[in-house]
Amino acid sequence: MSASSSDAAGVAAPTNGELIRRLFKLAWRYRMHCIAVLLIQLVLLTMGLVGLNLTGQGIDYIRQELAADHPGQAAEPVHPPGKYQIPLPAHWSRYETLAFLAGFILFFAVSRAILNYVYAVSVNKLVQQKLVVDLRAEVYDKLQRLSFRFFDANTTGSIITRVTGDVQSVRMFVDQVMIQSVIMVISLTVYVIYMVSVSPGLTVACLATTPLLALMSTWFSKRIQPDYTRNRLLVERMVQTLAESVQGIAVTKGFGREKENRAKFNADNQACYDQQRNIFWSLSLFTPAVGFLTRINMIVLLGYGGWLVFQGQISVGAGLVVFAGLLEQFSGQVNNVANVVNSVQQSLIGARRVFEILDAPVEVQDAPDARPCPRLRGEVQFDRVSFSYSGIDPVLKDISLTVKPGQCVAILGATGAGKSVLMSLIPRFWDPTSGAVLIDGMDARTLKLDDLRRNIGLVFQESFLFSNTIAANIAFGHPLATQAQIERAARIAAAHDFIMALPQGYETILGESGSSLSGGQRQRLAIARAVLLEPAILLLDDPTAAIDSETEHEIFEALDRAIAGRTTFIVAHRLSTLRRADLIIVMEDGRITQRGTHEELMRVPGPYLHVANLQLVDSAQLQQPPKEPRA
Repeated sequence: MSASSSDAAGVAAPTNGELIRRLFKLAWRYRMHCIAVLLIQLVLLTMGLVGLNLTGQGIDYIRQELAADHPGQAAEPVHPPGKYQIPLPAHWSRYETLAFLAGFILFFAVSRAILNYVYAVSVNKLVQQKLVVDLRAEVYDKLQRLSFRFFDANTTGSIITRVTGDVQSVRMFVDQVMIQSVIMVISLTVYVIYMVSVSPGLTVACLATTPLLALMSTWFSKRIQPDYTRNRLLVERMVQTLAESVQGIAVTKGFGREKENRAKFNADNQACYDQQRNIFWSLSLFTPAVGFLTRINMIVLLGYGGWLVFQGQISVGAGLVVFAGLLEQFSGQVNNVANVVNSVQQSLIGARRVFEILDAPVEVQDAPDARPCPRLRGEVQFDRVSFSYSGIDPVLKDISLTVKPGQCVAILGATGAGKSVLMSLIPRFWDPTSGAVLIDGMDARTLKLDDLRRNIGLVFQESFLFSNTIAANIAFGHPLATQAQIERAARIAAAHDFIMALPQGYETILGESGSSLSGGQRQRLAIARAVLLEPAILLLDDPTAAIDSETEHEIFEALDRAIAGRTTFIVAHRLSTLRRADLIIVMEDGRITQRGTHEELMRVPGPYLHVANLQLVDSAQLQQPPKEPRA
């Protein structure tokens, strides 16, 4: 599994208490929505108590009238009237009284149903339309500003899971933990106060198991947290397996590894299932245990409460029935503890992973006094530049190089020599560990980052295209470009002809990563995307690697015109490319070991002459006529 960003940065992981404080701080942004939801719940609670009290009053009224109709029956103990009785007119008939009470109860039932709908809509508006959308946008915005170090340390599956599932877990804290906990505390407090007003002794007897429930919930919360952590990592691994399988489908089919891939995914999927089953097994034991303890309360109510009724201390309706209803609702809130504990653990695991992104340091960003970048001339100077990813093993070592505006510089070197890293310092994908990169005499770190990068055109070694039209892909860095500008850039990159041969031309929608195009076509679109900016500086990372010789010739004929007056850095290995450069530098182990033109370097023994001779020999062999077959 990938290291978390906090680990990568050497920052201690936050405790659960710190996470909860941050979650409350997050919820505070939406306090007005939360208050509105809580007010609705308070109204619902009040209406429920009034309806329950009316039911008790109706039962006592019926018993009172029955006793009046049968005066010869054995005398019953005199029960005290309910404390919250609604006064009823004495001149009403029995049926009018019962109709009034029944109608009032129906009114409250309908009102509660309507308010419950309003509550559900309000919660959905808070957590789905506000919190989730805002938080997901905040996480995505932070991802756009993080350096490559974060993406190197975290897999694609991990990042996707955090932006989707983990953000939903944070949402769970607000509506299923925070709001529900406040509602639970308020409800339990009101229920207890009401029950004490009916009978303090019966309240103490029925709620004697509550401390045990609190201890069980605390124990269960600590026990199940590692299971949720493990489950989240297993889900992340499954998503990563899926992502790699989709991205590498050509390799999978080419090597006939479909069966093995299915087995790997099934194993990851089964591991998720097994872990989730363990969690459900724990919940299936905890929830009935809580329910059993709350049922004990009802047994106590029937025994002790019935005795109080026989003693005439409480009535059947406003006393025993109302108390039973209160105790039932109290037990329902207590039973909800299991759901809250479950939600707490899921939300804490998700919050930890979301906050790791939000807390990850932005290593490359604008300085506080960064100045706007003017239209650049294109002079680039590396002043004793060194760079290291870890701060220990240097990738670039004391590089000094000055490139004048309009010069074309080719960079040659073996894999790992530091070619791409050297170019990535110009648009500040990384900042030097020591030394400085100067653009037109200005330290690149003093310029506004967006302005700087808009003056630089890039073509990476592996071209990436978006699932959009060809025109939109070419105009990605310049969305306001006209159709004429787009077509001009495509012609420069020798892409116009194959684009026009497509059914919808420039409006053809590409598949994911431009999978419907050949490698050479994708590369030409990437070159067109860079050229469209008309940048002062062009960075080309081996742009002809996936292009045949004929297309390479077409591209460089066009690029000869495009790079005129622009500073160009090009990583290249072919002599046909290297010959076009005004300056060639050879890199070995993070250092520049040779520099000069093609003609100059061909006269000096060294790595360049060795590479050139190898290519010349290969070219000569290809040009030799085939040997006659032996008789």
